[in-house]
Amino acid sequence: MQIEVSCDVFRLAQVFTISRGSRTEARVLTVRITEDAHQGWGECVPYARYGETLESVTEQIAALPADFSRKDLYGLLPAGAARNAVDCALWDLQAKRAGVRVWELAGLAAPGPEITAYTLSLDTPEKMRVQAAAHAQRPLLKIKLGTPDDMPRLEAVRAGAPAAQIIVDANEGWSAEVYADLAPHLVKLGVELVEQPLPAGADDALLGMARPVPLCADESCHDRASLAGLAGKYDVINIKLDKTGGLTEALALRREGVALGYGVMVGCMIGSSLAMAPATLVAQGALVTDLDGPLLLAEDRAVPLVFDEKGVHPPQAALWG
Repeated sequence: MQIEVSCDVFRLAQVFTISRGSRTEARVLTVRITEDAHQGWGECVPYARYGETLESVTEQIAALPADFSRKDLYGLLPAGAARNAVDCALWDLQAKRAGVRVWELAGLAAPGPEITAYTLSLDTPEKMRVQAAAHAQRPLLKIKLGTPDDMPRLEAVRAGAPAAQIIVDANEGWSAEVYADLAPHLVKLGVELVEQPLPAGADDALLGMARPVPLCADESCHDRASLAGLAGKYDVINIKLDKTGGLTEALALRREGVALGYGVMVGCMIGSSLAMAPATLVAQGALVTDLDGPLLLAEDRAVPLVFDEKGVHPPQAALWG
């Protein structure tokens, strides 16, 4: 079994800003695993928030032994970007060797399209109103907030897209006091979900607080080991393959999270259709699907995912799985 890791760069359609900074391109790692005449591939997006870089993740993958299985990965790599790309490449390789689709291997029903959120970049209120108006026909908009000037931005988006459902991602940018002050206004403006209002290390402050809008754990939820620390704080978990360490753990996290009563959101980093493809399987029937990464790109893989009025469609075999 041979593993090849390469860095691919995809230009964004426009500058994308969140409370942590701005970017003009998506830098991803592509992993290809070849065995005999078959090759599987996967993609990951190393994330600085979790101490990952393109170099560190490449080194993790390069240190893998010459031969291993998907089950071996739990003992070889921690949850994170490196394990994600390798795990997804192994699923793709197994599907190609067997001549079936990944969802069949995983014992899942054939997937269909899911409506996905479309993320608006953080900007001035007026520019965010213009963005919202340009995408007002989309059923679900996601707003990146987490700054001292959030209410004017949210009000501007609602004015630009009065009929759209809205979810908010605070990116750990609020304090408990700020969230408590904002919550009634979020309800008034029809916000349906708030992602990670407080820093992951400070979210015990949510215990006992009213949650008039459902709260979703993002940075606070990585894999099944995270679930024990979420009780009494969150209503929904955001499953991202770059956090779980691949499709294998993402499916397991979904099963266990649902059994504990959590709603499911399936999210993504900004990557290509290859990164989103495995996540479409986890997103089936989810409360919220947020797999809009390719919609934010100016360029994509040769066989991209299909996005239309029905949402994001499962991948063609020529892309993945």
